[in-house]
Amino acid sequence: MWEASPLTYLALVVACLLSIFPIIWSFIVASRDNSAIYDIPPPLVPGGNFLDNTSRLLANEQASFLIGLVNSLFVSTVVTISVVFFSTLAGFAFAKLRFRGANALLLVIVLTMMVPTQLGLIPLYMVMIELGWIGTLQAVIVPFLVKGFGVFLIRQYAQSAISDELIEAARVDGCSTWRIYWNIVLPVLRPAAGVLGLLTFMETWNEFLWPYIVLDSNTPTVQVSLKILSTGNYTTDYAQVFTGTALAIVPLLLVFIVFGRQIIGGIMEGSVKS
Repeated sequence: MWEASPLTYLALVVACLLSIFPIIWSFIVASRDNSAIYDIPPPLVPGGNFLDNTSRLLANEQASFLIGLVNSLFVSTVVTISVVFFSTLAGFAFAKLRFRGANALLLVIVLTMMVPTQLGLIPLYMVMIELGWIGTLQAVIVPFLVKGFGVFLIRQYAQSAISDELIEAARVDGCSTWRIYWNIVLPVLRPAAGVLGLLTFMETWNEFLWPYIVLDSNTPTVQVSLKILSTGNYTTDYAQVFTGTALAIVPLLLVFIVFGRQIIGGIMEGSVKS
């Protein structure tokens, strides 16, 4: 162990301030009138227009911001639960179960991680047309219920965190494969599953391109609503845009605060046991 120098602390403080400044500035502009975006130097103190900007934002029928917020929360929650469930299930199978074709299937899953998302947009869009899902939330939920990255991450974690002797002991006691997964494997995988869930929720919440392609103004996600807000007919109301941006950040912060502590607790628990 070595003690960090004052220069290291200074570099960390500067890096933190530069990282958090865009978020703080979004809240500052959200609390001021529409002209604050053009002020030089930029304002560094909050104003008193946040409630007025929020009421105008929620009353904007074209952007449907409140519907977008609810839709994003629903889509992100469903996708996160599904990805964590199927990833832990498949990761456990690849790491600790023996079955024919396991290596070939794992290779296919790894290869899916190497295909750029943009290459799959047109085929996926054609599938959505055939299914009649354009303009519905199924189009932004079903294609992302399972992620190759999640399966690979959990598989790697399970290989090192779960011993073969533990699985064999459970089988000797008469546990079925499902009971081993639910009662033994899943609690051990909690730190990795928590990290995967947090990353999946953030990725789904921030996703813009695919929802913008397949959704319309009747069923937007929050990112699509922000896009509609930023493309006014003649002028852009930046106070509303930054107010929407600030409000869209709040659920992410809450998720990180609530589940981040559990993730750190799980990691600390695992390190103490080891």
